[in-house]
Amino acid sequence: MADKEVPTFTGPLAGIRVLDLTRVLAGPWATQALADMGAEIIKIEQPGSGDDTRRMGPPFIRNKDTGEDTDAAYFLACNRGKQSVAIDIATPEGQRLVRALVAECDVFVENFKVGGLVKYGLDFDSLKAEFPDLVYCSITGFGQTGPYRKRAGYDYLIQGMGGLMSVTGERDGCPGAGPQRAGVALADIMAGMYAALAMVSALRHRDNGGGGQHIDIGLLDVQVAVLANQAMNFLTTGIAPKRTGNGHPNIAPYQRFPASDGHLILAVGNDAQFIRMVKAMNRTDIGEDLRYRTGALRLKNSDTLIPLLESITVTRTIDEWVRVMESVDVPCGPINTIDRVFADPQVKARGIQMELPHRVAGRVPSVANPIHFSATPVQYRNGPPTLGEHTEVVLQRILGSGHPAVRDWSASQTGKETAKRPEKEPP
Repeated sequence: MADKEVPTFTGPLAGIRVLDLTRVLAGPWATQALADMGAEIIKIEQPGSGDDTRRMGPPFIRNKDTGEDTDAAYFLACNRGKQSVAIDIATPEGQRLVRALVAECDVFVENFKVGGLVKYGLDFDSLKAEFPDLVYCSITGFGQTGPYRKRAGYDYLIQGMGGLMSVTGERDGCPGAGPQRAGVALADIMAGMYAALAMVSALRHRDNGGGGQHIDIGLLDVQVAVLANQAMNFLTTGIAPKRTGNGHPNIAPYQRFPASDGHLILAVGNDAQFIRMVKAMNRTDIGEDLRYRTGALRLKNSDTLIPLLESITVTRTIDEWVRVMESVDVPCGPINTIDRVFADPQVKARGIQMELPHRVAGRVPSVANPIHFSATPVQYRNGPPTLGEHTEVVLQRILGSGHPAVRDWSASQTGKETAKRPEKEPP
């Protein structure tokens, strides 16, 4: 096997090694966060196909030498900093090799359907006796228990079932009314973030002598948990919240407003801000109106307040209103398209957009981790890997060519057709 330089892992999670059997978004988002913090992530992928998101395009990145399409941009979004190891876990040799890697890892994370890894001997119950300190994280649509546990769960489905779509979209009776999904896969992304937090917490427990454990993350659980104030609005009143369009269920004015050249956001969170806002609009009479004196009254009388404010905001440009409101410390900003987001001077100043090296594309774009540490800054070792890019070097470095599992696997690769691909269903 190739002899390559051992990678240097720095950051608050340096020294932690994660075996990652996840694909698509929730699991890869979690392990990318751990990679950003310095953990070593070994991504196990099916030879010949790999993570489903490699093919979820266009757009695709291109090979800098041939000009051919390679991996989809979707894959780039959640797989930087990882090492791709191509192993077919449907084969006995592949299973032995993965178990050998488990012995050298701190965390095992997967997002197969409930019970999907039992036939490969890679489920929690099969591993816990041999590896009592292993942190094992399962991410599924509905969790390991309950009547829906064996169902597949997609983000779109979970946004609907978990209530998010019921409070997202234009109000009933208005043009375009109806439930809407969020423009990004929030259920998957939030599940990934909760999973990352859970894995770090379980490692803390292990390091304090508590041993390993099984983490059960269900997308539906996560989506219900992040309903936040909307959930509590229902639980405290028994009344299901409705869609409010661009408005807020608890605050007014806190929404989109028309300007002469587009739309802007006014997010007026308290009474003092409201008084400053109407004064900056040269309409102190609105602040003196008894119907709008408090937040609760403004919400109650929003049907008259909002049209009144709209008749004012439409008289100036977005930039003019932003300058005016910034001068009186009232939150106000444009509704940016994504190209304008990355052109924004604040986004540029924070270094959110960056480039990372890639084996076939040369360089690929990436979006930086938003966490800023003062003592252990996030460091990015490499871009998303090509399929199987690190198979030989990882096996050599961690197990060594003389390991029985590596020898068996190497022999199985010589002159043999890859065994049938295991069924890979979404969580």
